[in-house]
Amino acid sequence: MLGIRRISTSRWWHRKKNWLFFAIFLFLVFVRISKGAFYKDFYYFISKPFWPGQFQKEIVLESIAQEYLIKLNLLKKDNIRLRQILSLQESFNDEHISAAVISRKTGSWWRQIILNKGSKDGVEIGNIVIGPGGLLGRVKNTSLFTSSVTLITSPDSKLGVWVDRIQINGLLVGLGDDYPSLILYSKDADIKVGDFVSSSPASTLLPPNIPIGIIQSIDETLTSKKTAKISLLAKPYVIDWVQILKVGI
Repeated sequence: MLGIRRISTSRWWHRKKNWLFFAIFLFLVFVRISKGAFYKDFYYFISKPFWPGQFQKEIVLESIAQEYLIKLNLLKKDNIRLRQILSLQESFNDEHISAAVISRKTGSWWRQIILNKGSKDGVEIGNIVIGPGGLLGRVKNTSLFTSSVTLITSPDSKLGVWVDRIQINGLLVGLGDDYPSLILYSKDADIKVGDFVSSSPASTLLPPNIPIGIIQSIDETLTSKKTAKISLLAKPYVIDWVQILKVGI
């Protein structure tokens, strides 16, 4: 009797085991056919309590807003720069050559920029170079395809300039830094911080009234003359497009 019961129990277990394997097989077939969709849905429900809350959502939205703001500011700056270049091209459309800055040395003693236009484009030694804002320098030498420009911040540069408010001529001398020096050979010259400096109408080397800069600071310690630091309107270290005027300095 005991033997019959053991045989019956063993058969029941084998039948259950077979059904278990069959159920696992069906489950695997289902996963295969659904391509893991069941697992994804299952993960969706079990991970839902751990999703980022409102605080994390606000941080993400704030980051997105900051990104859009930065992009908007960059677009505004590009728009302003392109408008300046367009205005510059229109102002000197008859006697100018547009050129791109392909190299610059604005952080060393010998300050210069290299342009992508040379003698084949009509560029000549002594031509004036201006950028958005005003005067940059003059062409020092040329090759067939490029030209080197000595900036007005270079110690090699000496230009006659004009202080419009007090109607007086002066000499602008590069010092190797970002602020050339204005020299007035009159101790009594009534210059002030903020006075506008341009090319001199009396100059035979420069066209008159080319903007140059604004007086930033004044040194009155010298007895025979008065000097001042000039903040340039055209910034050589950020300008990437210039105009070459067909006039020698």
